[in-house]
Amino acid sequence: MNPDETFAEKSFDDYAAGGIFAALEAIEQATGEKQVTAIGYCIGGTILAATLAYLAATEDDRISAVTFFAAQVDFEKAGDLLIFSDEAQISMLEREIKDVGYLDGANMAATFNALRANDLIWYFVINNYLMGKEPPVFDLLYWNSDSTRFPYQMLFDYLRNLYQNNLLAKPGGFDSMGEKLDLRNINIPTYILASKEDHIAPAESVFKATNLYSGENRFVLAGSGHIAGVINPPSKNKYQYWTNASKETHGEFDEWFAGATETAGSWWPDWHKWLSKKSGAKVKARKPGSGKLKVIEPSPGSYVKVKS
Repeated sequence: MNPDETFAEKSFDDYAAGGIFAALEAIEQATGEKQVTAIGYCIGGTILAATLAYLAATEDDRISAVTFFAAQVDFEKAGDLLIFSDEAQISMLEREIKDVGYLDGANMAATFNALRANDLIWYFVINNYLMGKEPPVFDLLYWNSDSTRFPYQMLFDYLRNLYQNNLLAKPGGFDSMGEKLDLRNINIPTYILASKEDHIAPAESVFKATNLYSGENRFVLAGSGHIAGVINPPSKNKYQYWTNASKETHGEFDEWFAGATETAGSWWPDWHKWLSKKSGAKVKARKPGSGKLKVIEPSPGSYVKVKS
């Protein structure tokens, strides 16, 4: 659901326990499968990485391989968003939303748009307002207008612990669910995707994860930005992606990119090739509700239709 005032006290740990662990339990009920491969996108990837460190610390092997899309875990080079993470601005924001219980989605969208003002603000001012042109019909813009709120407690867990103090990148620096986390304990295979023009999770910042995880890391750089670079099906034949034949992904992003090879089109086939080797045998599609987890209501679900 889109968080409202009832989510005000939901913390980073609540999202891990009530999101990732709840999903793992539901998957096992629905399919009988205990182990899964997982995907984390943006902040979802940050939460997933912390959860994987927790799983490693507690010897829980339910996630056997993981894919990260535009997900930061070391925020040292987190780009222009660091401008908004000094204590004065965080404290001001905290006072503004304390009584509301969440950061409004429109405010968060405006912040992201300001980072790419030429493309996401002035383009529309000039074309739509000054020149009177109709806005382009574009599926990603429609999706982008469906903004998401940010719960009060989770927001400041995120801004102070990660953007401001970069605790998750420090061994034992970040506490979650009673454990001091160390990302170096994550030794399962990881597929790490960044986008070349991403203004929210810069490629240089996403790459730093390769210096933290201890397993087999595959880093891939997609063309375009935070959303379009990820959602780029092969059928569109758009953009490109870069890979580096060297298995050594540690070091600096610029060094990796200097030795990278560009391939036209979507990165999806590369991911499919990687993921298929990390997955089990193909099985027949199951019928929803055939396991222990029963169908709640028809898709897409009533929560999707709730308006802000």
